[in-house]
Amino acid sequence: MIRSLGSVLFASLLTPAALASDPPVTPSAVVAQAPASAWRVIAADDLLVMTIGGGKRVVIQLAPAFGPRHVGNIRALAKAHWWDGTSINRVQDNYVVQWGDVTEKKPLPPGLSPTSPADYVRSIANVRLAVTPLPHADPYAPATGFVDGWPVAMDGDGAWLPHCYGFVGVGRNTSPDAGTGAELYTVIGQAPRQLDRNIAVVGRVIEGMAHLTSLPRGSGDLGFYTADEKTVPILSVRLASDMAEKMRPRYEVMDVGSASFAEYLRLRANRKDDFYDRPAGGVDLCNAPVPIRPISVKPAP
Repeated sequence: MIRSLGSVLFASLLTPAALASDPPVTPSAVVAQAPASAWRVIAADDLLVMTIGGGKRVVIQLAPAFGPRHVGNIRALAKAHWWDGTSINRVQDNYVVQWGDVTEKKPLPPGLSPTSPADYVRSIANVRLAVTPLPHADPYAPATGFVDGWPVAMDGDGAWLPHCYGFVGVGRNTSPDAGTGAELYTVIGQAPRQLDRNIAVVGRVIEGMAHLTSLPRGSGDLGFYTADEKTVPILSVRLASDMAEKMRPRYEVMDVGSASFAEYLRLRANRKDDFYDRPAGGVDLCNAPVPIRPISVKPAP
């Protein structure tokens, strides 16, 4: 039965009555053995491919359902090749890596949508998606769960994406400025959930995270690179849908309504195997990442 976001506060996670006769005992084993029916292809228009200095590739999955105006702007910026020649300007330890135009003077392409703090949260009344609730207390939201492959935090009125490790947000100035999408950052430390609903979260890094976390930390205030430090060049940013077929990255995400995800989630909270002696009895939203895997494409004969 499909649950609406409005009813999730009263729902509980149902573990399937039966999976395999000899079920896997670790979350990774569940992921490895999940059938093809438990996976959903990520649309090429939702994949942002960033190439930084040294030819290193970072792939970001965008979340248009939770940040439609910001994501629309990001797609427009990518189509205009706006980020080409910009740079990574900030690396703050245990916090964020941030990139964009260091001069803050580069003209933006025409037609970007105006944004506001109202874009940080999607109204439950306007969203009708199936929810897999997470039945464990969260210090930052009355309820949490998973919607369309994304972890979400919720209250009685709205739903929003959390600031988990690897998630991508939109840099902004003092409110009511909400940023255009031209200045982006990703979380590289413990999840700063206090930022939830204060900044637009628009996606997550699904490939190349190590290229960002291994960058030298900036010595300036808040981890910004100083004039004596070398910024990291951004060579290009493209939507996968605008790339040649043979160059496109392809990924799929686990269906959060599948039996495989329910078992994966149960084991994340109650792991007991050869290594774990004492199950935790719970898991927080950012420590149950939805599995994502690359799709291998066989070359044409």
